[in-house]
Amino acid sequence: MAKQSARRQVGRSARESDQGTGPPGRPAGLPSGRRLAGHSLELDRVIHERVRLGIVSALAVNKALSFNELKQLLGVTDGNLSVHARKLEEAGYVECLKSFAERMPRTEYRLTGKGRDALERYLAHMEGLIRATRGR
Repeated sequence: MAKQSARRQVGRSARESDQGTGPPGRPAGLPSGRRLAGHSLELDRVIHERVRLGIVSALAVNKALSFNELKQLLGVTDGNLSVHARKLEEAGYVECLKSFAERMPRTEYRLTGKGRDALERYLAHMEGLIRATRGR
């Protein structure tokens, strides 16, 4: 029982260190709702995660990409890509098209208009934070 407790704590610590010690989407030490030079520090958590940002970015510069193309491009496992792609689908940011090519299943992803808008907002938000941090 003690080993399970320790494992849970280690897992929690790893997640917290990945995102800082503050709540998700906010750097450690900043209270909720804090603004930096007119910009909210709250980020779109759907896009902000590394693999999902990679998926959306890759789809922004390609009309469509297959599951295998995305997997190779991002260097992730099948399961990891599936979970993150599904999260983006649920948010309406990507669409998944399944078909068969010569009796082989083919899964293809495309960025939706909502996904493109979300990425543009995310990038503008990050650019604003960078400018504010650098004092411009």
